[in-house]
Amino acid sequence: MIRFCVYGPPKPQARHRMGKGFSYDPSAKIKQDFVAAVQQHRPDTPLKGPLKILLSFYFPRPKSHYRTGKRSNELKDDVPSWYTCKGRNDWDNLGKLVCDALNGIMFEDDGQIATAIVTKRYSESPRTEVEITDI
Repeated sequence: MIRFCVYGPPKPQARHRMGKGFSYDPSAKIKQDFVAAVQQHRPDTPLKGPLKILLSFYFPRPKSHYRTGKRSNELKDDVPSWYTCKGRNDWDNLGKLVCDALNGIMFEDDGQIATAIVTKRYSESPRTEVEITDI
């Protein structure tokens, strides 16, 4: 089993851009930074065979989740704990960035991932937690 955490707000995979005779990956720098943050957890050889991956994405809370005035550091009573915002932060875009970044590093190919569980929550400590196991 490989388990690690990358601190900072989770980032989604951006769509590739096509130009005249070239392709551009706007997420390339984000993937490089993600790989640099997990190098110490890298196995000697990439994992082989079917894998299970657990991805937990923790997002910072927006200002609207907090009270105002002298209790501005307290959460309101009715704020959600699950992150369900629409837009680029869909679970598949978040997972795609992580799996593409770890391709050839933690495992030979992301096609080996047979089971994936993804959660998105709010947290005071934004981060991405990853757990990879053989199945």
